[in-house]
Amino acid sequence: MKLRHEWGTLVLCVTVFRQISFVSDFAQSVKQQVDIVKVIEGYIRLRKAGAQNYSGLCPFHKEKSPSFSVHAVRQFYHCFGCGVSGDVFSFVGKIENVGFPEAVRIVAQKSGIPLPKREFSSPEEAADARMRGKLLDLHEAAASWFEEQLRGPEGALAREYLAGRGMTPEGIKVFRIGYAPDSFGALRDRLSGMADQETLRASGLFSSKEQGDGSQGPIYDRFRKRVTFPICNESGRVIAFTARTLETGEKAGAKYINSPETPLYIKGQVLFNLDKAKSAIRQAGYALLVEGQMDCISLFVRGIQHVIATSGTAFTEQQVAILRRHTQNVVVNFDPDAAGANAAEKSIALLTEEGFNLKLVTLDGGLDPDRFIRERGVEAYTQAVMGARRQSDYLIERARQMFPGSAAEQKLKQMNYLLPHIRRIPQKLLREQFAADAAQKLGIDSAVLREELRQAALRRRDHIEVRTTALTEVERVLLRALAITDPEHEEARRTAVDAVTRQPQWFEGLGVLEALRALVERGVSGPMDVVEDPAQKALLAEALLAETEPPSADAVLGAIVSLQQRKIEAELRDMRAQIQEAERLGDFAELAVLTQRKLELDRVYRQLRGN
Repeated sequence: MKLRHEWGTLVLCVTVFRQISFVSDFAQSVKQQVDIVKVIEGYIRLRKAGAQNYSGLCPFHKEKSPSFSVHAVRQFYHCFGCGVSGDVFSFVGKIENVGFPEAVRIVAQKSGIPLPKREFSSPEEAADARMRGKLLDLHEAAASWFEEQLRGPEGALAREYLAGRGMTPEGIKVFRIGYAPDSFGALRDRLSGMADQETLRASGLFSSKEQGDGSQGPIYDRFRKRVTFPICNESGRVIAFTARTLETGEKAGAKYINSPETPLYIKGQVLFNLDKAKSAIRQAGYALLVEGQMDCISLFVRGIQHVIATSGTAFTEQQVAILRRHTQNVVVNFDPDAAGANAAEKSIALLTEEGFNLKLVTLDGGLDPDRFIRERGVEAYTQAVMGARRQSDYLIERARQMFPGSAAEQKLKQMNYLLPHIRRIPQKLLREQFAADAAQKLGIDSAVLREELRQAALRRRDHIEVRTTALTEVERVLLRALAITDPEHEEARRTAVDAVTRQPQWFEGLGVLEALRALVERGVSGPMDVVEDPAQKALLAEALLAETEPPSADAVLGAIVSLQQRKIEAELRDMRAQIQEAERLGDFAELAVLTQRKLELDRVYRQLRGN
């Protein structure tokens, strides 16, 4: 096993070395052919400042007088204001927030230099690359065809709908909005000459019904009688679609339907409009995050172009990693309904944990961004964004709304709602400040409760418990299960015994661990006879005296799963820190091992949550 692991590490290192060498050789070739002045002029305005020099305002810090210089012959830049300097690749890498290989690719494409033919490590990898290329071609053709249909006679109703939503012809063109006609085979017939049936099925553009023998029937168009909105990757290539129905009533189906996940499109790895917004995000210094694609489009076409959307889902770790390349400042403006508030909370949780600076917008009248800006105008919306509240203020107000009243029980619920959010803040000082603000604004007068809240925040606990017993519910269930003597309930006892015996690490940290171990080994002895420690015996007595009936096997399993979830959550937090450290050190072999382990933990955690 060890030899296999070392061999795998060696192969990975050799592969990485070859890739670095390949990119480096190509980079030197590109660098000899490009003009750094022309590349940089694609991002900022330069003026001639001598025979070989050009100057302009530095894009990497705020300044009023130009201190940024580019040497046309020696092909480097330097800013006398902030001290940054480098070659064409470091400039593009810094301004685009990408690594060296991606910067080389961008410079080559901007300069019209063809990218070298990629070498594949296996026939399977080559086949996957061909499939992705074909799928991209299919989506491009579909987007163009949908655009044609919108301009044609059948698109009249769709054009009327878009006009009613304030969409201009320019905006429709920018976002390549189209129309899927009321036909089961029009798009299929249009694309059938471009790919075989297997590839068409894999594109996600078509549906089919399962036959009696379990096979899939003929394909038909997935999107019908709907306005189509292309979803693009960060390079601006179409990889999926969202489509809105134009009908009402039961026959209309879902208001929005989306492409399924395909080799091109994984929903949790795409941020809608990032391809168009990334330059504006850098200029504004922050990203404006909205919930829906129509919200995003409506803001963008009215000049607010640093806007992206989650497409109705909470943030994922992959989306956070993508966004971090462009900014760590985010203003969130989700819909004010319950679903929007819940999605906002989940996004806040992950962004906070990853160290983002957050503010939140709440629009007057309970309006979503699209309707607000159409009814009240750009200036009113801009003022609302400028007045965005700090994350702590937003969450404290939400706690007050969810648990109104001044009773101690309500105060406790308010604090326990806030504590998971406080716990996620990486900086100790900010956690303590959040806790102090919460105590003050929620009117917590008790010095004891204020101190409990402060300590919970500092120690990053999830909640404050006001308990009349030293036992948790999980401990109580496990003690009672292991104390079972009635054969009728033996399954519950056996479930607990197996878990404690085979996975002892799940139970570490429980206050009754010693009693659990003794009960597992008790044989035919009575439960109270095998626990020797007086404190442990007292806890067991407390659990048994309050028992009305033995726990079921399902209850025991639920308690075990709860423990396992906590353990995995702790491991995932630790794994994320290790991955960040490996990325910082450039340790690719360790990064590969850690990433694989994290994927396994994520899979197990999803299974537990699903069960």
